Amino acid sequence: MTTQPTGRPHDRVAIVTGAGSGIGRAAAITLARSGAHVLGVGRRAGALRETADRHPGITVLPADITADGAPYAVVRAAVDRWGRLDVLVNNAGATAVMPLADTDAVRVAELLALNVTAPSLLAHAALPHLRARRGTIINVSSTFGHRPLPGAAHYAATKAALEQLTRSWALELAADGVRVNAVAPGPTESEALSAAGLPDTVVEQIKQDEISRIPLGHRGTPEAVAAWIAHLADPTATWITGQVLTIDGGLELT
Repeated sequence: MTTQPTGRPHDRVAIVTGAGSGIGRAAAITLARSGAHVLGVGRRAGALRETADRHPGITVLPADITADGAPYAVVRAAVDRWGRLDVLVNNAGATAVMPLADTDAVRVAELLALNVTAPSLLAHAALPHLRARRGTIINVSSTFGHRPLPGAAHYAATKAALEQLTRSWALELAADGVRVNAVAPGPTESEALSAAGLPDTVVEQIKQDEISRIPLGHRGTPEAVAAWIAHLADPTATWITGQVLTIDGGLELT
């Protein structure tokens, strides 16, 4: 029997983590423009306010999703405000340049906490509500979740873990009508490289090197990735689950 998600496109409720910039901000705005009620979550209150200023359908919640109890508090905030939850976008994450020779236990643990553990606990907290609404989880991976990345192997490994969680959860939750997919962006204009502590000159060199390897000849935009997040979140997308959609200008082909 074919099952349909409950709710129309314009009355969905979505949580977007990492909504203060980049793909997270673009996803929050795109979903809000589609008519969804969006709870944008992030660590920086000022950046979140800038996101909220872009659309009245966005409410923000400053929170460190790696803190004890934070994933459950985030889900509770959305459900208390709107009475339901349809979409969870696990976008928050960190990049770390860390060659094997410089591997540090604390940095590895921090990467795992933000890129793997927090999305898992958010999905766990959201699950009863997503089951009730036949909702969806969208994880934000990276093209380097399935490509080697010398010098940043631990970051790539966390994204590989997120992709395997996506496939496994999709099978686990299919009988409940909950779809789980991921997008895997390639090099995208964002604050990620600067946030990793790299000097401006190094960031610019990395960007130019990336552009030279991308067949379409340019880095991605957050809006281009957000458009696909919105497609996967749409309640009419009833027959796609367990997929990792690579959005990288053809980089995966090289």
